[in-house]
Amino acid sequence: MYQRMMDDISKQIKAGEVSGVQFKERILDKYDIACELVAFSNSHGGKLVVGIKDKTGKTNALSYSEVQETTNLLSDIASENVVPSILIKIDTVEVEDGNLVVATVKEGLNKPYHDNKGIVWVKNGADKRKVFDNAELAEMMTDCGSFAPDEAGVRDATVNDLDATTIKQFLGNRFERVLEKKGLTGDAFNEASLDAICSAIAKGHDCEKILRNLRFIRPDGTLTVAAMLLFGKYTQRWMPMMTAKCICFAGNSVGSKVFRDKVNDADMEGNLLHQYDTIMDFFTRNLHNVQVGDEFNSMGKLEIPYTSLVEFTVNSLVHRSLNMKAPVRIFIFDNRVEIHSPGALPNGLTIDDIKAGTSMPRNMFLFNNAIYLLPYTGVGSGITRALDEDINVTFMNNDKAQEFVITVWREESNEVEKKSNQVEKKSNQVEGKSNQVEQKSNEVEEKSNQVQDSDTRLRHSDTKKVSLSNKQRDIVNFCSVPRTTAEIMERLGLSNQTKNRERYITSLVAAGYLQMTNPDNPTASNQKYKKVNIR
Repeated sequence: MYQRMMDDISKQIKAGEVSGVQFKERILDKYDIACELVAFSNSHGGKLVVGIKDKTGKTNALSYSEVQETTNLLSDIASENVVPSILIKIDTVEVEDGNLVVATVKEGLNKPYHDNKGIVWVKNGADKRKVFDNAELAEMMTDCGSFAPDEAGVRDATVNDLDATTIKQFLGNRFERVLEKKGLTGDAFNEASLDAICSAIAKGHDCEKILRNLRFIRPDGTLTVAAMLLFGKYTQRWMPMMTAKCICFAGNSVGSKVFRDKVNDADMEGNLLHQYDTIMDFFTRNLHNVQVGDEFNSMGKLEIPYTSLVEFTVNSLVHRSLNMKAPVRIFIFDNRVEIHSPGALPNGLTIDDIKAGTSMPRNMFLFNNAIYLLPYTGVGSGITRALDEDINVTFMNNDKAQEFVITVWREESNEVEKKSNQVEKKSNQVEGKSNQVEQKSNEVEEKSNQVQDSDTRLRHSDTKKVSLSNKQRDIVNFCSVPRTTAEIMERLGLSNQTKNRERYITSLVAAGYLQMTNPDNPTASNQKYKKVNIR
């Protein structure tokens, strides 16, 4: 153990000062040392090595009496000049002509720490800096569990500012078994009022009382941040930065002034469920569909697996820092997709941890309730499931910029074009069959337009819109690319039984959310289902 410490110190001396290691020749200023200990405690910890010149890295060993004096000074500073006080581990390392004193500081559990002047310090590379921003202070408190931003109050917002349809969908998923026992499933659930649903869950309870019991309304009567994020009609009116920016650039530079697609702020305004749907639509209309096997006449599959995009999107929305005044940013370039989520990884998590499936949600209350609205696959399994899709992805945990970035690499546009040309060549070889398919396609398109027109009339009439469950909504988005019955059942993790097909396919077709690719022959072996897009 001792030899290992000596080896580590030798390597650190050669490397010079870094964020986790600081050199001091002697302790001459107690306040300066206190600031260093505060900075380590508020960051990821580190080592303070006394007996090395910080300018040159040369050793100036301490005598026996200096070791004793330095050890006592460090202990006093840690307990008296750091607020709240900290415990540090002090070791001596023997070198030529004397000893070094090494003080090891762990990342603190009671952030933010400050000096005896009330100033908060954090590491900034090999140096340190003062913290004045309230959001950064709140982030420290969130990391150590002393502040929960998702349970904070939203001033002046009331229950009337929440979307009843989304609340009803949430309650239907969360209390599915209770409502089934009361006979409130299918059409009965869709036709029931929100208050009737609430009363069925808990007799005599209306929506406000249910939300209060579920802690979406604080004891003082204000709505929580989680309530506004999950159910808000116009969430950004109260929390302008709790949104997402989506831009598809021409080229590979964020500095490009030319873009192919951009989601307007007004289109993104709404709760997390609405944001999720909007982002997934953005992906499906801007990423290429690639052919699979010999199915040259099919629409193919999305170049980046849909499952991976779902997992990355949900994680960016739910696990983002709620203290940072910045939106989720999603960029599509010719060679990559970038998803920027505000806030570095919390609670000491590393990239290796999340790849291994370790989960330590930053916003625990929001996370525990978002699972009833957004397509979660389970705690910690989302990232691993996304990685199972054999994608080229890199992760970056940027402490300095305070963001977590997921980059999914895509084929260059010329490669996509090359594949497209290969498909076209193959199509020409079977021109006769292709013409038949084209004729059939025109018939399908005509019927599809009829369905869309009908659906448009339905949704703009006085007829009530069918409320979708969490799983149903996921299937609708999943079918942005035509899917077979088997693919849909596999997505759901269900057997291909009649009752499952009726609940998750037939009902969605009847409601106008899905359409058949071959409506003239509903039982066709090549039958697929596609999302109906309403413009």
